[in-house]
Amino acid sequence: MSKQTILVTGGAGYIGSHTVRLMVKNGFDVVVIDNLVYGHKDAIVDKGVQLVVGDLSDPVLLEQIFAQHKISAVLHFAAYALVGESVTEPNKYYHNNMAAPLVLLDAMRKHGCDTFIFSSTCATYGNPQYMPMDEKHPQAPINPYGTSKLMLEMVLKDYAKAYQLKYVILRYFNASGCSADGLIGEDHTPESHLIPLVLKAIKGERAAITVFGTDYDTADGTCVRDYIHIEDLAEAHYLAYQYLSKGGVSDVFNLGTGHGYSVKQVIDIAEKVSGKKVPVEYGQRREGDPPVLVANAAKANSILGWKPRYNDLEETVRTAWAWESGSNNGRFKA
Repeated sequence: MSKQTILVTGGAGYIGSHTVRLMVKNGFDVVVIDNLVYGHKDAIVDKGVQLVVGDLSDPVLLEQIFAQHKISAVLHFAAYALVGESVTEPNKYYHNNMAAPLVLLDAMRKHGCDTFIFSSTCATYGNPQYMPMDEKHPQAPINPYGTSKLMLEMVLKDYAKAYQLKYVILRYFNASGCSADGLIGEDHTPESHLIPLVLKAIKGERAAITVFGTDYDTADGTCVRDYIHIEDLAEAHYLAYQYLSKGGVSDVFNLGTGHGYSVKQVIDIAEKVSGKKVPVEYGQRREGDPPVLVANAAKANSILGWKPRYNDLEETVRTAWAWESGSNNGRFKA
């Protein structure tokens, strides 16, 4: 049996690059398309992976990719993901996160590729109405980023009815950590994720970490989030592909550990792992920050057979610290 070839959009980014490595490890041929606005060419570390530098909104480029390769599935990561920026520049987010994938879906239809795995987000739910949040939670996003992701979810459902598209939508909670072998890690510009911000403060690359709000209705007054390790996220995409290839029906799955950690707990864990103090400043609440966001991922467990291997946040932070503390030794940041 010949190898299956998959197209990974945004495969040079944080989550995409980790997933590319796992798919190669499991015997797939991988083609990556990434415009490198936020991705990094050197994040493609496996031999044989073809990186195409370009944009999903370019129909000519997509035609070349699909004509050259027999693509059996698309894993779609390419998106802008800064919530604050989406509020000030919604045009950028709707063009990139919603309109550009329509060009991709048209190319898939033309070339008979009917399998789509979508990197979505818990931001499609908006403010939580209950905890933990399952897939039946109402979707009412409170920013253009979440709305742009929800709009593409709706497109996929309509395409499935009209064109027999098969899809899996994966709604992430907080992606975190770095590869266990330290080869690739996390470095966004600008950085917005709590764990790398805390670790950079420890290293002196930031003056301090700002804790936004200490008066929430939580155990220690700071926001609580569900941190899911990057390699567990990658595993979910592999299992989603396997699920669809074996005849599974199109569906939606939350991805999270089901365990919440507060901002103060993250800081305490980072201090334990690094053996160093975190410089901390305290600020006012940020608008739109819910007190608690925790996933109910029982559906992914029962249907996809997915179970996070990293359930203790200390393990996740250790992988991130190993990367951060060794980042000047020639290893690349994805």
